[in-house]
Amino acid sequence: MIHYQGFPMLNSLYTFNRTISRICIWSSGFGLVLMTIIVGWQVFARYVLNNTPHWSEKFCLLLMIYFILFAAAAGVREGSHIGLVFVKESLPALPQRVVGVINHLIVGSFGFGMVWFGIDMVTSTWSHTIPTLGIPTGLSYLPFPLAGLLFMLFSLEHILKTILTNTEL
Repeated sequence: MIHYQGFPMLNSLYTFNRTISRICIWSSGFGLVLMTIIVGWQVFARYVLNNTPHWSEKFCLLLMIYFILFAAAAGVREGSHIGLVFVKESLPALPQRVVGVINHLIVGSFGFGMVWFGIDMVTSTWSHTIPTLGIPTGLSYLPFPLAGLLFMLFSLEHILKTILTNTEL
């Protein structure tokens, strides 16, 4: 475990975010495996049994939305999202930290937009039903505000660590 001397709150945030990030990664991996099994079943049912399950395609699309957005949130936490690091790494230490903070402010702002507009999408479509699954359409938009919250939380951790310890994650 990383210990930040004099910053017990940062230690707690680090531990909490690491746990949430691991849950996101494992659940995304599970979702990918489940989707692969369902698509395999769909192909088998279509070509061997001549009876395609009507729910499988829509369920896989719904599942994909969830595991992609939660994996993207974990990517924000782990720093594995796409970026142009060669410019940042060519800068001296202080400008590197400033660029890092600006980067995470932008990512956090994007997360805020996901929460703001995602909540609107969820609430405006909750009363509609996905016919093949019989569940509210709002469930297909729910990962947007949830992942947006994680984007904001993980960006906050990066920003606090950079400012308080003069280092980056």
